[in-house]
Amino acid sequence: IFDCPSLPQSPEIRASVNNYHRHPVIPVALRLPRCTVFAVFLFLFIYFYYFWDGRVSLVRITDLRLDHLQLDDQGLYDCRILLLDEPTDELQNGTWTQLSVTAPPTFTQAPPAVMEALVGRHLSLACVANGNPTPTITWLKDGSVIQRINYQVSLSLRAVSMQSAGQYTCHASNSEGNVTRVTKVKIKGPPVIVVPPKSTSLNKSQNALLRCQAVADPPNMTYVWQKGGENVHHIESLKSRVKIMVDGTLLISSLIPEDSGNYTCMPSNGLLTPPTASANLTVMHPAQALPMPQQTYLPTGMEGVVACPAAAQPPLLRVDWTKDGEPLDLSLHPGWTLTPEGSLLMTTVNDDSAGLYTCTPYNRYGSMGSSEPTDVILQDPPSLSITPEKQYKQEAGRTLLIPCQGNEDPTIKVTWSKVDLARRTSYSIEANGSLLLQPLTKDHQGAWECSAANRVASVKASTQVFVLGTSPHAATSLSVSPGVKQANISWEPGFDGGSAQTFSVWWKISASDNDGKQDWFSVPVPPSSGSGLQVTGLSPATDYQFSILSQNKMGTGPFSEIATSRTLGQYHFLFPSKSVQHQLVPFWIHLQICKILTTIQY
Repeated sequence: IFDCPSLPQSPEIRASVNNYHRHPVIPVALRLPRCTVFAVFLFLFIYFYYFWDGRVSLVRITDLRLDHLQLDDQGLYDCRILLLDEPTDELQNGTWTQLSVTAPPTFTQAPPAVMEALVGRHLSLACVANGNPTPTITWLKDGSVIQRINYQVSLSLRAVSMQSAGQYTCHASNSEGNVTRVTKVKIKGPPVIVVPPKSTSLNKSQNALLRCQAVADPPNMTYVWQKGGENVHHIESLKSRVKIMVDGTLLISSLIPEDSGNYTCMPSNGLLTPPTASANLTVMHPAQALPMPQQTYLPTGMEGVVACPAAAQPPLLRVDWTKDGEPLDLSLHPGWTLTPEGSLLMTTVNDDSAGLYTCTPYNRYGSMGSSEPTDVILQDPPSLSITPEKQYKQEAGRTLLIPCQGNEDPTIKVTWSKVDLARRTSYSIEANGSLLLQPLTKDHQGAWECSAANRVASVKASTQVFVLGTSPHAATSLSVSPGVKQANISWEPGFDGGSAQTFSVWWKISASDNDGKQDWFSVPVPPSSGSGLQVTGLSPATDYQFSILSQNKMGTGPFSEIATSRTLGQYHFLFPSKSVQHQLVPFWIHLQICKILTTIQY
């Protein structure tokens, strides 16, 4: 109840809304003098009843009564006295009363009981509470307080992960009480593999179980297994012997050697990118001979190898050979040995090498039997009846034909290739094996190689092509020896294109050493200097780029490759070696002079 005295004053009234049932009425009195007309009471009745939901009334004529206090009721209340028989100063005629209402926190905005989010997405949990004093908001996850740097009022999770799932609690408290709201956060995303497959080794004919278990939300998962990147149900040798269990385990029945390999498990629930996990399966088995060619051709008079393709796990221990149905005794064949892989190596193939061969591989599990026989047939290696000359020189624009022919063996194939091919160059090969360059261009210059091959061996011959009447080729082997303010440059001249060439040295400060764009400088090289020049006027301790440009009467050639070098510092000392003891004296004298000069400057 607000009491309205006849004299102006500013009282303060405190009230609480802790419990509406224990404190249903907060009386506040406002007493008006008898001179107040009935119209005032009628106005107050209409205003307070309809706009305050009937919680406000006048008692004892002048007292203002507020029932069931609310937090919004706090504020300044003005009591004014209106006199009918004399003028009233409305600016001064009144009494202000401050009503302060304390209340425990109540949520005006809170997250729902359950929230869902997709992995990687943003999630915001809004929690706003009213009360007096102003409530303090505290967030907890699974009972542990979350540091306040992660939120002000609402909790923001910028990129949720599976670890973000849990029970989040918004706790609002002040001196009058506290209130909490619990929200369960569910994170939806691709499966997470909790039991990955493990690499294992099993014996042939056993069953293999490769486990792979995953959890996901939503949990409607399907499992896919791959071997070497291919679905196991699409592999002919596997599809009838594999089964994927409900829990993701892969069953392979009656293992065979070909089942060895890398297996990958991939669970999926249709969300984002499914995870994968891999393991190696090794099938232990006796050594197995793989198919051999029916005929094996070896070059007469040259080295020859008869291979024994085999699969063995554990690795091979030995390989036994037979020739024409009889065990092969290598001691009776000088120059014949076995390689670590079990292949038969013949240093020089002769007539004794021909025959029918079989091999039998062994490991510590034994052998699965001998290979099918292969018939070793001797054949003469290829030879060149016509070889190219050491070098050819021809004017640009002309036609150049370089011969290269094999012997009369119809199985010989002749091919040509350009050595160190910088860019694609057009050429053709004649029916007799000759190289045709038409029209001859600058790009044709360089080393060319002719190769004649048949099924047992190959032979090669090389030649050099020089194209005349062109601009020079780029200089090579650019070398820089830096000093403090100079650098010695040397290079190897490229082909001159058939006429005398001259050179110029180009340089600039490296872009990394200076932010601005740098201009190139050049100086011609006197003919007497040959392929070397000293560049002067450089700055100490500075990175420079150098290049060589060549030209002749036909024009300018390309720049050489750029070489980068740094000049020496202003005070650069070369320390003498122990073998030059007499140089130590002037070196130390120089240091003392520098020390004296430095002292004088300071």
